[in-house]
Amino acid sequence: MGQITVMTGPERRRRWRDEERFEILAEAFAPGACVADVARRRDVSTSLIYTWRRNLRREQAEGASLPMGEATFAQAVLAKEEKVDGCDCCAVITVELGEGRLIRISAGAPAALVNATLKALR
Repeated sequence: MGQITVMTGPERRRRWRDEERFEILAEAFAPGACVADVARRRDVSTSLIYTWRRNLRREQAEGASLPMGEATFAQAVLAKEEKVDGCDCCAVITVELGEGRLIRISAGAPAALVNATLKALR
């Protein structure tokens, strides 16, 4: 037999604070996460999570100010094979941080290292 939640009082609809929504969105769309699992754990429907994401993207596209900061896209640069500090390596991913600072990730880099590097740049 399934579980039933009885809501009493005048308000039947749950109200989510922005912080809670952002927390759930970050958890649901983290690398390797399953939206359905997060929805079950947080007791929210998967369709509502996708609606929140769509609305968030729309607000960001319109330039609305958001509590979690404005998300932007970084320019991806594909570089040809070149010598970097005497090293013959092909940088598949180059992230320009400004002020002449670069992060270059080669094709032979382990997936765990690439994942950790990109997470650190968030």
